[in-house]
Amino acid sequence: MIASIKDFFSQFIEPGIASSTGTGTSSLQVATAALLLEMMRMDNELKDEERHAIASTLQTQFNLDREQIETLMALAEQEAREANDYYQFTSLINKHCDLPRKIRIIENLWHVAMIDGHLDAHELHLMRKLADLLYIGHADYVAAKQRARDSANLPA
Repeated sequence: MIASIKDFFSQFIEPGIASSTGTGTSSLQVATAALLLEMMRMDNELKDEERHAIASTLQTQFNLDREQIETLMALAEQEAREANDYYQFTSLINKHCDLPRKIRIIENLWHVAMIDGHLDAHELHLMRKLADLLYIGHADYVAAKQRARDSANLPA
């Protein structure tokens, strides 16, 4: 998965970074999309509602077009089992995002984890790992979880 995602970055993202205003918006969007897809597969149950939640999040929050969403999701699904490192994605996010944007990413990850109404132990582990890699404090981590829970109308 890592090699395919790097190829996707090279093809679609690096040209955008060179012409961007320094925010790295495109690389941030794709890195976030990769993490969302990893969250989807954490419980080993790939559900349509999770897939639709990710596509919707990518469309509305990050303004990726349908082709980019489909390409990235296909790459991630094709080689998802090979992934063992999230640092390349979180380092891009850390480089280009301030704390409020990173917290929003964590909230989106919580949303994907909760969309099926159940938090799996693997999802919880990945959330903690990603929050640590993104330097999200515990209070912000818990607050993002609660906002995602509230938006999904799940009990506390």
